Amino acid sequence: MKTDTELYRELGELTKNKAEWKTNICLVGALLNGRSPKVTAKAIWLLGEMGLRYPREVASYVGRIASFLDSGDALLRERALNALGRIGRADFEIIRPHMEKMFERAADSNPRVRMSLVWASENIATNTPEPFERHLPEFALLLHDSDDRVRMEAPEIFRVLGKRRPRFVVPYLVDLQSLAENDANRIVRIHSAGAIRITRKALKDSE
Repeated sequence: MKTDTELYRELGELTKNKAEWKTNICLVGALLNGRSPKVTAKAIWLLGEMGLRYPREVASYVGRIASFLDSGDALLRERALNALGRIGRADFEIIRPHMEKMFERAADSNPRVRMSLVWASENIATNTPEPFERHLPEFALLLHDSDDRVRMEAPEIFRVLGKRRPRFVVPYLVDLQSLAENDANRIVRIHSAGAIRITRKALKDSE
């Protein structure tokens, strides 16, 4: 039986060899059960990347991936969000049943998990923006998160939605403008300004 170190190394090698992804989905999926958190996290992440290319082939593992959203290990919660975001970008219907559970992570105690929710949502909203309209209040709270990394990422979901569904973002333009002008973090200011600019352009183009 291979050690966790050997398995982790093999997953790293497979990550680089995209030509072998489709034929190895089952092998990677098998590593979701009974391995160390480090190996499991790597397998979740790789299945997400595989799912961006082959969403139907990884569909049978999505339920198991989503189950890690309730894990006591923050890294596994983070990786589950990452993977669902990538798979959902390719085929939203596959991850639709797990969307509400994903949004619960907006209140996660770990900032990296909260940031991963924003990142995953950006991926999904790129092709399927509609489900995010009623959840924008949660992202508005993340604009004022206690963690700088979360606050730097949070405006990006407004940018993605502002390009595709600008009316979703209109109620938040005043808050974004305040951040763009006054936030102490330069990246927050830049990202907030970018979200405003793209939303206003999309509104103008739609007139």
